Amino acid sequence: MKPALDDRPLEIGSEQAEGYIDLLDPYLNHKLLPFWLEKALDHEYGGYLTYFDRHGRRTGKTEKTLIMQMRMIFTFSGAHRAGYGEGLCLKAARNGVDFALEYLWDNMHQGWYWICDRKGQVRDTSKIMYGQSFGVYSLAEYGMASGDPRGREYAENTYAAIQSHASDSRRGGYRELFHHDWSPKPGGSHGGDRKTLDVHMHLMEAFTTLFELTQSAEHRGKLKAVIHILCSRMLDPASGTGIAQLDREFRPLPAIIFPDVWGSDRPPGKEPARPLDNTNYGHNIEMAWLLNHAVDILGEDLEPYRAVIQRLVDHACRWGVDWKYGGVFVEGPRQGTATQTLKEFWQQAEALVGFLDAALIFKKQRYWDAFEKVFEFVWTKMINHEVGEWFALLERDGSVKWDYLGHEWKISYHTVRSVIQSLSRLHRLQGELRSDPEVSNMSSSQSVG
Repeated sequence: MKPALDDRPLEIGSEQAEGYIDLLDPYLNHKLLPFWLEKALDHEYGGYLTYFDRHGRRTGKTEKTLIMQMRMIFTFSGAHRAGYGEGLCLKAARNGVDFALEYLWDNMHQGWYWICDRKGQVRDTSKIMYGQSFGVYSLAEYGMASGDPRGREYAENTYAAIQSHASDSRRGGYRELFHHDWSPKPGGSHGGDRKTLDVHMHLMEAFTTLFELTQSAEHRGKLKAVIHILCSRMLDPASGTGIAQLDREFRPLPAIIFPDVWGSDRPPGKEPARPLDNTNYGHNIEMAWLLNHAVDILGEDLEPYRAVIQRLVDHACRWGVDWKYGGVFVEGPRQGTATQTLKEFWQQAEALVGFLDAALIFKKQRYWDAFEKVFEFVWTKMINHEVGEWFALLERDGSVKWDYLGHEWKISYHTVRSVIQSLSRLHRLQGELRSDPEVSNMSSSQSVG
């Protein structure tokens, strides 16, 4: 039986938003950001060390992956641009940029290598679109945060390499897995013949930030094109939810883990392919708020996208939220109860932002209730308050399954961004409630930036 969605108008007071601000602001400033500022910078070789156990101690693994180096640059740049860190975040971001440009940028073929060792010796020369997207995203954010011309230069250089080598001009969208010279990797289990929602969603956020930086007509056009691909080719028409993997012609395929794009402690070949009707609640709600943000940065009317956003969020609200224990599940079928009931850190992080966004756009109580249910779980179970960062993976009831705080696939990107973006939305909601206590009468057509 399909659970009913509460259709009440938003019924909260400004003091409820203020209560969450009073929790999150000191946590961000005195626990979460200091964890990464104090522990992640590699003062000997540059860049960042990202492997930490549950106590916040370095594990001894020192490999530097492109995705983690870029995400750390984004974290510190975004925090500085949002007004946090008193200059320390910008200094930390510059440390990562210096290392990445010296060791991970391919001067011959353009684009970024995938993995190097602690000293910068390249270990995997692959060109993986997941990482290339963060080359655009992080360097553009760094450019806006710092004014350093290298930010814009290498964001645009990465964008140019993507357009030259990965753009599928005939079918639309982008190919994703390449060798160092941009020759495609094999299809099948290696994934060279697939397109993914995840990568195209990250390209949307990357192109959003690039356009915000440059205000270029070309960058605007490419952002609108990837939004169109996501909304018209990568969402299931019946349910409105994301399709994880598709072939080059955008026909859905059972999702697999690629050898070059590992999940956290999930090596390829160890997990069966996902069913075709499977969808990920975290990706759906992340896409919803990133799409809203992209439309806002474009300066366009949200109306054509409101139904897309609401269907994504409503599905997560109906099937993804664990209304018994709190938090949001990993994944499940497009219609029906979750099949993967673990609670992973990043889905919780994106759900906090996405449900607040939905509360602001649609003024429905169900989204605030979902935010509170996820927040309670995060605050009481997911965050290691003694150290500051979040655990990687919990059982449904909140007991810890994977207890590390940093990895080659888990660092500050989701957690710090979530807290900063949640605070921004809570402040806005608080302001709207104070200016007009009759929440149900407030305009529901505004976009959230």
